[in-house]
Amino acid sequence: MALEAACQQREIGVAHPRLPLPEAGGEDRPEVFLDWLGKAIPMVNAMGIQHMQRDGDQLSWSLALDPNLNDKGTGFGGALTAQTTLLGWCWTTLWLRRRGILRDVVVATASQKFLAPVTADYQMICMPAESGAAERLAEQLDQKGRGRIALAQQLWCGDTLCLEASGDYVVLK
Repeated sequence: MALEAACQQREIGVAHPRLPLPEAGGEDRPEVFLDWLGKAIPMVNAMGIQHMQRDGDQLSWSLALDPNLNDKGTGFGGALTAQTTLLGWCWTTLWLRRRGILRDVVVATASQKFLAPVTADYQMICMPAESGAAERLAEQLDQKGRGRIALAQQLWCGDTLCLEASGDYVVLK
């Protein structure tokens, strides 16, 4: 019912209001950002995100497996793919917000490699794919007003790496 209510609040073709920027030099509180994200993208409420944390250049989520089960009782590849794509979008959006920049972010490319079945609650981690990528994005934004960054995501179920993903995220003018 909560997902149904969230979907009814949104109108197709109408952008969801932006979350106000945090104070200068500040960070978004994870619970505030995730609450906004669930309203902006209703399917987020069904993804099982339990916790979000940033550590340096890494953004991580802790997720419950239950809402992401497939018919075999393991993680559903489509749900896991959506989560990796969204985590990269969040990484880019939060990176911009810490710098006081409100811009639209879109995914340009995404790919996944499934390595092992997901059989319990899991953690996803997102980081720049290459050293210096965030600095290059900042330079692109300064010079052109738009930019692109390659990000890498990993899904860990305990000590087992179950999924590697990558995506290119574009910051629009």
